[in-house]
Parts: sequence; structure tokens; C-alpha cells
Amino acid sequence: MFSRLREDIACILERDPAARSAWEVLSCYPGLHALVMHRWAHACWTRGLHWMGRFISQTARFLTGIEIHPGAKIGRRVFMDHGMGIVIGETAEIGDDCTIYQGVTLGGTTLYKGTKRHPTLGRGVVVSAGAKVLGGFTVGDGARVGSNAVLLKPVPPGATAVGIPARIIEAKADAAREEASARMGFSAYGVTQGDDPVSLAMKGLIDSTASQEHQIALLWQAIEKLSSGARELSLAECVPQDAQTTERFDAEGLNRLVR
Repeated sequence: MFSRLREDIACILERDPAARSAWEVLSCYPGLHALVMHRWAHACWTRGLHWMGRFISQTARFLTGIEIHPGAKIGRRVFMDHGMGIVIGETAEIGDDCTIYQGVTLGGTTLYKGTKRHPTLGRGVVVSAGAKVLGGFTVGDGARVGSNAVLLKPVPPGATAVGIPARIIEAKADAAREEASARMGFSAYGVTQGDDPVSLAMKGLIDSTASQEHQIALLWQAIEKLSSGARELSLAECVPQDAQTTERFDAEGLNRLVR
């Protein structure tokens, strides 16, 4: 028990720059207190002492603001930062080295008893503040769930899920679009996704802007070749193969989305 406690304190000191000492972590971090009490509750639950397990978990909820069902399985070095409002369901499983922020729900979407109703988090998963992970699926090792996301489907290892409902950012096109939108000062996937027309229109604008930047760069390359004066070049030799020679921006289509 004490080796697990030392591990928990060490992982908090490593991940939280606000933590100044082991004594501060031990005495002032509700996430640590909730984990310790959950181990007591889970031990009772697995031995058939269900009422005692629920009573300990409800006491922990009253003291820390973190509600963990005694049937949930939690690995080693899990860090619940701030912790207030975290809810973890009965069949949830949390792997080693996960980080869970305040307001997170690991909930279920079915009422059938005896089934896997709550999510499984792999090793090193980060679930950001306010995220809701709902269902009996798996979030892969090293994945991230963005703040206030509502995740309803599995996430591959190392991927990121953001938005409502959550969209998985994994493909190169999505990653490039997210990077372009971040340069503009906002996230295209931070709030809305899927069938929201405003979000779809913004995605179209971001794609168009990124494409224009690329085409401008290609034009400058062609101009530099023409002005080099090394030898006479034809226009076909100067223009790169991926240069766009026809207009593809569908302004009317974007207008229809937001009317």
C-alpha cells in the first residue's frame, strides 16, 4: 500500500508544476485522497461487501467531490488534477499513467446490468477538463480527449478526439487543417463538429486558405525560376506539377450551408 502511495505522490510531483512538496501533495490533493479511498472501497467490493464499498465511495465523494464507483478498476500512477466533479462508473477501467482533469465523466449509455457499460482507458491517456466519455469502448494508449468533448466511439492509440460529438484527429488532412486553424487563433474542432453547418463552412474556408497559401508559394517558385536567367525556360517547365490552374473554391456551396 505504501509503495503505491509513494508512486502516486511521485507522479503528481512530476506532472503538476504547482506541487511543491510530498507533504503538500499528501495533505492537500483531493485526487490522491479519492484514489486511496477508492482502493479501500474496491477491496470491499471485490470481497462481496458491496454496501461497505458504496459507503466508502460516497464518503470519498463527500470529502473530495470525486465520485468513483467501487467496482471501477484503476491502474497505477493515475493523476486526477483538481478532481472536482469527476464521475467514474462501475465498469470503467483506467490504465496506468493516465491523467484526468476536473469535470470528466466516464459514463455508460446502456441500462443493462452485467454488461460493459463504461469506457476503458489505455495507458497514458489524457482526458481534459469537462470531457464526457460515454460507452463501453476503448480509448487507446497515449490518446487524448479534448476539453468538453463528448466522446461516443473508440479512439485509436495516440490519436486525439475533440468536439461535440468528438471527432478523431488522426488523418494527415485533419491534422493539417487543425494546424492551419490554430495559426488563425481558434480550433475548428474545439466546439462543434459533424453536421453543424457553421463548422462545415469554417472547415471549407480553412481548407481554401491553406490551399491559397500553397499556391502562392508555388507561384513565387515559378517566378524565381523565370527570373533566374540561367537559360530560357518554358512556362510548363517553371510551373510545378501540383500547381492549381483552375478555380475550385465553391463560395455558393459554403453560402448554402449557413443560410
